[in-house]
Amino acid sequence: MPGIDLKKVRSQTTIQQVLDLLGFVPTIRRGPRLRGPCPIHDDSQPQSRAFSVHLGCHRYRCFRCRSAGTQLDLWAATHDLSIYAAARDLCHRLGIEIPYLASDRFDHRSGT
Repeated sequence: MPGIDLKKVRSQTTIQQVLDLLGFVPTIRRGPRLRGPCPIHDDSQPQSRAFSVHLGCHRYRCFRCRSAGTQLDLWAATHDLSIYAAARDLCHRLGIEIPYLASDRFDHRSGT
């Protein structure tokens, strides 16, 4: 499998885009900070505040299931994917070209 530049995927996407794709509706908004029900463990309480997001840092944390990370980690956790598969899937859904690593780009495109 060709390598993907995960740093570039993170720089080309935002956690807000991921939250929008997930249909996340915050219960509290304070500047760049959002709180609401966790999309990872499928929080059944719509007024829950266990899930915290900082839009400026593109980081999240759930205080109930203990999951934390970046927008790519969030996509992987909510879809039960590896980071590699999550990067590919997220790029496809957002219409972004997958940033393959330079050394793998030739092999990927030529099929060798």
